[in-house]
Amino acid sequence: MVSVGRHQNITLLSYSQVESVSGYVGNFEVRVRKKARYVKEETCTGCGTCVEKCPWRKIPSEFDLGLGTRPAIYFSFGQAVPRIPVIDTANCAYFQKGKCRACEKFCLTGSIDFEQQDELLDLEVGTIILATGFKDFDARGAPGYGYGVLDNVLTGMEFERLVNSGGPTLGKVTLKDGRTPQTIAILHCVGSRQRPVAGGNGKQHEYCSRVCCMYSLKLAHLIKERTEAEIYNFYIDIRAPGKAFEEFYNRVAEEGTHFIRGKVADVFPEPNGAGRLIVQAEDTLLGMVRKIPVDMVVLGVGLEAKADAQEVRRLFNLSCSAEGWFLERHPKLAPVSTFTDGVFLAGCCQGPKDIPDTVAQAGAAAAEALALIDAGHIEMEPNTAYILEEACSGCKTCIPLCPYSAISYREAEKTAAINEALCKGCGTCVASCPSGSIRQNLFEDEEIFQEIEGVLEYA
Repeated sequence: MVSVGRHQNITLLSYSQVESVSGYVGNFEVRVRKKARYVKEETCTGCGTCVEKCPWRKIPSEFDLGLGTRPAIYFSFGQAVPRIPVIDTANCAYFQKGKCRACEKFCLTGSIDFEQQDELLDLEVGTIILATGFKDFDARGAPGYGYGVLDNVLTGMEFERLVNSGGPTLGKVTLKDGRTPQTIAILHCVGSRQRPVAGGNGKQHEYCSRVCCMYSLKLAHLIKERTEAEIYNFYIDIRAPGKAFEEFYNRVAEEGTHFIRGKVADVFPEPNGAGRLIVQAEDTLLGMVRKIPVDMVVLGVGLEAKADAQEVRRLFNLSCSAEGWFLERHPKLAPVSTFTDGVFLAGCCQGPKDIPDTVAQAGAAAAEALALIDAGHIEMEPNTAYILEEACSGCKTCIPLCPYSAISYREAEKTAAINEALCKGCGTCVASCPSGSIRQNLFEDEEIFQEIEGVLEYA
């Protein structure tokens, strides 16, 4: 990240958002809103004095998923690039009450600017790579596991922050009351590989999220390194097809983790009020229902598309699957390309995948984008449509029907115009034009009539 931030040919626009996209391959016009940090980037040295001196420090940390706190002026995370803090206006005493300004007082370079405004940037780009990522399944959508209701029921990502040396507990695995857990249950496939359940707040998914088995095994390994806890891993089947994954599974099993093949049906408090949790599941290998008391439950939640996937899809004129993942042009022959020329996909916005697959796809997307830019031209479809201007009545019937937004209206000439770089030759406009002024290369009326006559000669 530091190399990217310092590269002379890379402009890093962090804390920014794309607002509009227009144009076509080689000629995209992108409007970006660069949000106000209320810190001058050109003078800030990232020393962190303002963060240390801020008196408002009880705000739930987004990076720690609410397990820790942060001040009102903060770095997004410890290794953030660029290392420039941002002021949370919703929790800053100055923005809410007009008082404090402690960060401004202690800033050694005078970089705090409470009058800073959002900045709109208009960029001209040739190609676009989308890498918008994923979000965790909301475990409240599986109410039987008690997430959000029972203490010491965490998602895998929350436990990841708990066990991290830079997390809220500095890597110490503790229960809510501060005790060290003696038994921990890890549940696989939460939100994945199951049909939606009525009454849930979230949507469960039938697909496999691909990473849950391996990160659940990793968490079991980390727990063994840091505690003496007994670990129970509840799984449907272990999916470990990657390089050295099966070996890692065997290693975790040899470390003493108990593997129970069976889908957990329920998690509930221990009846005697001892504060422990009971995990109930059918052990399909033993052929019996087991109720195991544990101190902590870790949910291996699956991956799902970002909540704003539909908005992003419309912004970049893409297609989405029923689950919200962006669709590639072809799953085997064009896995990083989209149906919009010049727009490519990388990472989990296209579907669940692990880090090695994400890196490989990112390299492929970068290669496709650079190859297109290096060529300096594109090959158009041979069967594009065109308009006979003298016959066009300017009725605009064709404009909303074009699925590729290739048709525009020219006010001066009062006629429609087709951008051949966007046209894919689908023929929708040709069939719908009431005046017959739209024609299609390789599908001229004369050609079709000649073909019909040729067929009739053999009849």
